[in-house]
Amino acid sequence: MSRKPIDITVPDLSGRLAVVTGASDGMGLGMAERLAAAGAEVIMPVRNPRKGETAVTKIRESVPAAKVSLRDLDLSSLASVAALGETLRGEGRPIHLLINNAGVMTPPDRQTTADGFELQFGTNHLGHFALVAHLMPLLRTGRARVTSQVSIAANRGSINWDDLNWERGYDGTNAYSQSKIAVGLFGLELNRRSHAGGWGITSNLSHPGVAPTNLLAARPELGRDEEVPSRRMIRFLSERGILLGTVETAKLPALMAATDPNAKPGGFYGPRWPGRVGGPPAEQKLFSRLRGTDEAARVWDVSERLTKTAISAV
Repeated sequence: MSRKPIDITVPDLSGRLAVVTGASDGMGLGMAERLAAAGAEVIMPVRNPRKGETAVTKIRESVPAAKVSLRDLDLSSLASVAALGETLRGEGRPIHLLINNAGVMTPPDRQTTADGFELQFGTNHLGHFALVAHLMPLLRTGRARVTSQVSIAANRGSINWDDLNWERGYDGTNAYSQSKIAVGLFGLELNRRSHAGGWGITSNLSHPGVAPTNLLAARPELGRDEEVPSRRMIRFLSERGILLGTVETAKLPALMAATDPNAKPGGFYGPRWPGRVGGPPAEQKLFSRLRGTDEAARVWDVSERLTKTAISAV
């Protein structure tokens, strides 16, 4: 396998406003840095202000002219999501790029959000659904491109319609797959409804492949005091350029989906090496779990009901 550096060209984004969730570390931080280097103004909504300030400092060290700023956001709280929406609507600036990147992965024991939803479903999907709803006026004004980050986990499992919150028989891995399937179905349904209704925004999907990112690191707040054992093997293979990606390459599919002029509305972007777990980003065939339009509409409807928000052109 080639050991040549893997990268993409990010076009000039001067005058564009981008919002990136999960930008205080890992892939999201790398995305924010690249967007800022391309001239975009980047808003980084974060849960941990101290961690966010460290991220801003890092970006400005490599991009001295970077226009980056923090806002408060806890995606596991619908009140926090609504507060961010109110803040940004009050600022009144059109949003041109939204990357729904933040997420949590496989807490060993079932946890819930501030609103009582299973943590992964509530944070990864419902939080982002509500965020889009609250930002819709700004997204429409900016004729935005919305890129939602899924996972290869969205290629297995299913939506547990009989128990969306995993109150009976919690399985962290299956719950994570459900959350990412829901993210993907929502992102594609958003594009369909915008096209049909003339909302003026486009929506597509990306996935990072497999890389030693912080999702599998020790996360005491999730009840995980040590990194997931598989992360050590992932890191071993990643460092040797064997099939898997790196933290640097893992951010590229989302950047391509969000910024490439040729990226397609409703398209799906991820690594192109065998197994789609590493390598340069490219458009990919949609995972089977993400192809059902009826299930996508069902995800949309239940998400509106659970979050008490409606996404519309109004």
